[in-house]
Amino acid sequence: MREIMRVNMSDLSIKLEPLPAGWARYGGRVLTSAIIFTEVPADADALGADNKLVFAPGFLGGTNTPNGGRLSVGAKSPLTGGLKESNSGGQAAHGLGKLGLAAVIVEGKPADPSAAYMLVIEADKTAKLERVDAWKGMGNYAVAEAIKATRPADDRFSTITNGPAGEMGLRASGIAVSDMKGYPNRFAGRGGLGAVMGSKGLKAIVVSDKGLSNVEHADKEAFQAAMKVFANALTSHPVSGQGLPTYGTNVLANIINEAGGYPTRNFSDGRFEGVEGISGEKQRETTLERGGNVKHGCHTGCVIQCSRYWYDKDGHYKTKGPEYESAWSLGADCGISDMDVVAELDYTCGDLGLDTIEMGATLAVYMDSGAIAFGDGDAALATLKETVTGSELGKAIGDGAEATGIKYGVAHIPVVKHQALPAYDPRPIQGIGVTYATSTQGADHTAGYAITANVLAVGGTVDPLKPEGQAALSQGLQIATGMLDAMGFCIFVAFPVLDIPEAFGAIADMVSAHTGETWDADALMAIGKEALTYERLFNQHAGFTAADDRLPAFFKEVPLPPHNAVFTVTDAELDSVFDFVPETAAGLGIS
Repeated sequence: MREIMRVNMSDLSIKLEPLPAGWARYGGRVLTSAIIFTEVPADADALGADNKLVFAPGFLGGTNTPNGGRLSVGAKSPLTGGLKESNSGGQAAHGLGKLGLAAVIVEGKPADPSAAYMLVIEADKTAKLERVDAWKGMGNYAVAEAIKATRPADDRFSTITNGPAGEMGLRASGIAVSDMKGYPNRFAGRGGLGAVMGSKGLKAIVVSDKGLSNVEHADKEAFQAAMKVFANALTSHPVSGQGLPTYGTNVLANIINEAGGYPTRNFSDGRFEGVEGISGEKQRETTLERGGNVKHGCHTGCVIQCSRYWYDKDGHYKTKGPEYESAWSLGADCGISDMDVVAELDYTCGDLGLDTIEMGATLAVYMDSGAIAFGDGDAALATLKETVTGSELGKAIGDGAEATGIKYGVAHIPVVKHQALPAYDPRPIQGIGVTYATSTQGADHTAGYAITANVLAVGGTVDPLKPEGQAALSQGLQIATGMLDAMGFCIFVAFPVLDIPEAFGAIADMVSAHTGETWDADALMAIGKEALTYERLFNQHAGFTAADDRLPAFFKEVPLPPHNAVFTVTDAELDSVFDFVPETAAGLGIS
């Protein structure tokens, strides 16, 4: 039986309780969202005692499911003000899954506001909170090393850590998760959840799974058969089996640039003349020249292998990736075309605990104010480091693009629900614009990745420059993504799932074989709808209205070169995306 571990920071108690029967089919995102909807008042102070921080492996976490080891982190977001799920790779989800923990809920606030704690969860499911006040202000890499020194040499463990940005309550702060080598370089980056972790006085979590085997399946033979079908689909599809393993996530740089949707210099152009210097192709070439490994998974069980390490000119590890979003945000959006500069910015974000998407967009907004020049990497790095000094500038930058744009009088601030847009301009790629506008998460490409049909011709084609079909495309993808997040799947499994019918069927077959119950397509998609319904209703209770499901006006008014496109999907179409919520809510008995 899966259990919940409840960690009360107010009285420092830890207890185990059974997962409620009504949530027996829940994991990952649907579970974090159900818990936050049920237990956190919508009007709660995101950094107050009433908010809760939930860590949940996917429903298939801890098993040998290909690409099924993602971690969901949920809370009321201090950035968006709504219900947030931030998703990360790394080893922690598998560790929690092997322990039989459906979720770890962190609640309350320490009586001593100056205290810093580490939660240690051992392989026998015992847990304790330890004072680690000496670690306050330490970056994620130093904390990872400090944790390693506390563990037995033969231990197998993962870490979840909070950098100084989160400790300081900065709204652009994220939470670091260790990868297979122990580097704290996988991130639940979006929505400021590092600040929530900081408000709880929690500096780190250690999850030991020493000696534990993968979670058993009800029908192992049936699971293995379905798993083989699924893994073959992942490795045979052109995107997940060829493009991503060869060039990493940054394979998209040249593709999106050519499509005219690669936001450049604070979304003022759709193409970046320096894209080659920060492309996946250049990244691969340089990594090989420096003696690095060009591919690995971000967690055990990954068969796509799209992760990368960046090595400096002396051949030493510098940072992860940089992934496509980070290379864009800290590169093209800031007018920077040198990957070594981008990697330095990426490392600094990772060590301080800052979301690279939000930070790149924020630096670009700051550059647009004229305070520093586009392309000035040294000034960008100095500004980034300012975030943890406590200065007025640092606070604005650390709180994200909107706070910075307002403070420094920038006309074009690319945010939805206070969260910065990722690496696709919604004017020439209108399906992703629908997702940005309507997602419960704030601007988030992973919430409904319309790049599939708009650009890559995966799962069909929808003309990216026209409004027709975009709302339906985004709706279907947002529901499907809710399901994938609940199961713990990497978003990139969507490529074969959309193109290869057997791949989607294999998910239902794997879940059926794992649980011993019958799952079909409808049951899977119901999970996605339920995750979105919890989030949508929470946001409504928090005061969100249709006006929040809109892009900033400049996307409708200012044409973007080279297509000179504007966003033309109507408000009525945007308002149709969540038309399934009333029926789903009624079925759940919530309102």
